[in-house]
Amino acid sequence: MKKKKKTIYQTAALLVALCLALAACGGKDEPASTTTGDKSSAASGDTIKVGILHSLSGTMAISEVSVKDAEMMAIDEINAKGGVLGKKIEPVVEDGASDWPTFAEKARKLISEDKVTTVFGGWTSASRKAMLPVFEELNGLLWYPVQYEGLEQSPNIFYTGATTNQQIVPAVSWLLQNRGKKFYLLGSDYVFPRTANKIIKEQLKAEGGELVGEEYTPLGHTDYSTIITKIKEAKPDVVFNTMNGDSNVAFFKQLKDAGISSKDLTTLSVSVAEEEIRGIGADVLAGHLAAWNYYQTTDTPQNKTFVDNYKKKYGADRVTADPIEAGYDAVYLWAAAVEKAGSTDVDKVKAAAKDLEWDAPEGKVKIDGETQHLYKIVRIGEVQTDGQFKELWDSGEPVKPDPYLKGYAWAASLSSGN
Repeated sequence: MKKKKKTIYQTAALLVALCLALAACGGKDEPASTTTGDKSSAASGDTIKVGILHSLSGTMAISEVSVKDAEMMAIDEINAKGGVLGKKIEPVVEDGASDWPTFAEKARKLISEDKVTTVFGGWTSASRKAMLPVFEELNGLLWYPVQYEGLEQSPNIFYTGATTNQQIVPAVSWLLQNRGKKFYLLGSDYVFPRTANKIIKEQLKAEGGELVGEEYTPLGHTDYSTIITKIKEAKPDVVFNTMNGDSNVAFFKQLKDAGISSKDLTTLSVSVAEEEIRGIGADVLAGHLAAWNYYQTTDTPQNKTFVDNYKKKYGADRVTADPIEAGYDAVYLWAAAVEKAGSTDVDKVKAAAKDLEWDAPEGKVKIDGETQHLYKIVRIGEVQTDGQFKELWDSGEPVKPDPYLKGYAWAASLSSGN
């Protein structure tokens, strides 16, 4: 009897050992993303984690909350169609709180602790510059949805907003030809406005413009009476506005209170879109200009669907805008690259994304494999009394991104040529 029991125990032990061995060797049925170095969560469970990192509080919340909403809508739409690689996208949302060190801290958390496969986020160049070394150190992947000052290219960032030659440079040329030669530069005091204005000053010299004033105020600044007095004294043809956040609310309201309308002075903004118009007031901004790649009024079939879906999800009073659309595009472009790569591995996704095209609400966009920026149509619009834009000019065809302005002789001293 004892011998029989011993045999049973030995057989059971062999079966357990065999099961353990089979489990250890069962990798053939696992997705490729289980390999070392793949930050994918696709191997665990039925979801793929992605990070959403925007300012949901502070001075930049006026602009960034809606970009987050658009990214979440894109995720919901993709999930409704079956997700990516047969798995649902699981967003992990963090608040950068309009504080640049917080963006870096949250980016590190998302990559290192939450193990997200990619991050959609940022608005200001200060937030992007703070996050960039984190993504490069950890080989993460950031999709940045806002126009910026150019002179940058990172292997760990896809730029879905405009670079300088797709917004600022053509806007300056158009203004010189249509509104006058005397420019007053007004910006927030951080990297984007200062670098953008450095570029504009070189362009003005080359194209016959004249600089009559230049001022910077901190983000969140609210008293513009002194600056408005200086603008009156300088008598510019154009105020080129690179301010961000809710400072725009104070400036434009105080400009109107000072008796200066769009009929008296042309202002062109590069960070005031439909969402900001809601906060400032269409009655205040009517007649003023902005340069973007997309407006809610952009006439494409894809945009009609996008606007209808956005309003259906978030309310009829909500509006779309360029960074909102660029954030939405980013999610779809990442998903397409992942499907093409068959993996969420950062290096495989980057390779698959080269020359990827998508029919976005703004029109067809394409990822430039060399710079990881998008080909985009440039548009200049005028604010209407209903808070929407009337398009005054567009580039006709998508413009190839040139972040270092290599195609402009006057910019040679600005570009490091990276």
